[in-house]
This record gives sequence, C-alpha cells and structure tokens, in this order.
Amino acid sequence: MDLPAHPGAPDPGSPHPGNHRPGSGDPDWSAMTRVLVVRPDNVGDVIMTVPALRALRAAAPRARIELLASPAGAAAAPLVGELDDVVVASVSWQRLPNAAEALDPDPDADLVDTLAERHYDAAVVLTSFSQSPWPAAAVCRRAGIPVRVGTSKEFGGDALTHWVPAPPDDGHQVDRALLVLAAVGVPSLGADLAVTVPADAGAPRPAGRYVVVAPGASCPSRRWSPERFAAAGRGIAGLGWTVVVTGTAKEADLVERAAEGVDGAVRLVGELDLAGLADLVAGADAVVVNNSGGAHLADAVGTPVVELFAGTEEVGQYAPRTVPAEVLNRPTTCSPCRQLVCPFDHECLDIAPERVVDAVARLARA
Repeated sequence: MDLPAHPGAPDPGSPHPGNHRPGSGDPDWSAMTRVLVVRPDNVGDVIMTVPALRALRAAAPRARIELLASPAGAAAAPLVGELDDVVVASVSWQRLPNAAEALDPDPDADLVDTLAERHYDAAVVLTSFSQSPWPAAAVCRRAGIPVRVGTSKEFGGDALTHWVPAPPDDGHQVDRALLVLAAVGVPSLGADLAVTVPADAGAPRPAGRYVVVAPGASCPSRRWSPERFAAAGRGIAGLGWTVVVTGTAKEADLVERAAEGVDGAVRLVGELDLAGLADLVAGADAVVVNNSGGAHLADAVGTPVVELFAGTEEVGQYAPRTVPAEVLNRPTTCSPCRQLVCPFDHECLDIAPERVVDAVARLARA
C-alpha cells in the first residue's frame, strides 16, 4: 500500500525534488565572506574537489574558502590555490568503529566549537555516492552555519537547508561535486584537475628521463603485489627509463620489494611530503600507481598515469581524465566490494606486468 510521505520530505513529483527547502532559493554566493567546504577524506578526494573549489571561488569572490579535511587529506591543501585555510579534524562519521570512541556521547563537540568561532556563511558538504551528508550537516547546523548544501538519496530532516537531488551513482567524483554546486547557482568552470607545485618543493630528481612507481595505497585491497611492481619496473628500466620507487616511511617494505632487481632504481622512502611528491611526479614521463592519491596527483600535474585499479570501487567514479591514462583491472563478480582486505585471491588485480610496461611505453611523454 502507499504510505504517506514523511513530513518535510521532498515531493518526488516536483520539478526539482528535494533541491531546496521551501522558500530558500539559491544562496547569494556573491555576498558571502566565509564558506566551508566539507571533504574529510583522503588526499585523492581532496584533489578531486579542485574543479568545485574553482567554481565556488568564482561565484563567491569576496569569500574566504576553507576546507574541513582529515589529517591525511589536509596534506593536499597547500597545493590548492583556491583554498584560504584548512580545518583539520578526525570526524566521527569517517572513522572506523572503535569501542573506546563509541562511548563518547559527543565526539564532534570540539569541532562544533571550532566551526562556530569562524562564523561561516555557508557550508558545502561534498560526498561520494556511498557517503551521507547528514552527520556533517548536523555538525554545521550546531555550529550556527546558516546555509548548508549537500546531496543525498535518503531523507535526513532539516540538517541541510539546500538538499540537492542525488547525482547518478556511477558518475565521476569531480562531476558529482560540480553537479551539487550547479544545483545551487554555482556554474562549472571546467572539470580538469590542477594543483600548484610550490616553488620550494625541491624533490630530488634523477638525471635524465624517469618513471615514478608508487606501490602503496590506503589499504591492502587496493595494492597490486610489490613483486609485480618489481617485474614491471625491470621492464621499464630495460626500455631506458630510471625507475623511482617512492612511498611513506610506513611503506618502506613495499618500496624495497617493488624495487628489487630493478637496475638503477632510485628508492625514496619517507623523504617527500606531498608537495615534494607533486614536484617529483611533475617531472616524470609517467607514473605507475594503484587506485590511490598518487593517480589524482599525477592527473593534476599533467603526468600520464598507468593505474592498477582494484575492484574495491567503480572505475568510472575515480579514473584520471585530465591526462593520458590507462586503467588496468579485471572485472569480477564481487566488485565493487569496498573491502579493506581482499577475502579472496585479488583476482581483480591479476594483471601481468608486461601490460604495465606496454602501457608506459605508449603513454610516456616524448
């Protein structure tokens, strides 16, 4: 039987269901002096917000534009010229379950106080299709932010003042953010990624032409095996490139295994901040990476990408589009799984190293 709509829920028959609360209309972006963009995810997610930030900067020329970022994602902020500041927080709605933290009755109380002190005119909550904007919107409401924009399929009360209809699930993350802003009067200025490499980044670059190999990723399920990275590295070195294998201090073992037997390999472990990595990648002929922030960083500095894309996510939502790129994966029935550790045999990343070598040879800058 048909059930009555929840009071306040959008009318699905209206021209723009759920777009605005009654009588709200588009925000007056040109009059705003301080705007918060909420994206407390990883580095790659922050880099993919750059086209949205570019559009917002043009629509709100008087405003300071600030980013609410995770400790990991905040590393990208110095590369994004559209940002005036960053608020760093480990927000409750992005943390994995933890018994001790679960007992905290108000885990975001300090964040509410921080946001309230900054007197924002508006908050734009950006999410992937599987994330909900409602926890972030509720925090922003508690902080007294009067305009709160986000998109969602599910109803969440009045925490959002501008509830945008959900874009298609399979849309690219860049397009998703732009569609959210377009629905509230902020037109796109293009979907290309771009970041600024600081002049003092000073990454150590090898002499001659080189290819960057980054075997790390945020979780094991996204990582091609380091032994296959090494096999590909040997093939790339055999074609005349210096192979630079890089990773964080925590990825030292991965880097060592991925560089094993690669003639002339340069190992950079824990030596680069994100600006330094951007500088290194910008000088490379190509990069070979997992589905990680390194792929988006290369996309944003203009370096061709060969990406080993695990079945944890849908390729179309994250694939590089600004530069020449080849995304290598194997379709599996369990994809997209969004698992941190593969419970099977990583069939989605059963990619022969020769395919990577061939892709580098096709894409690498002349």
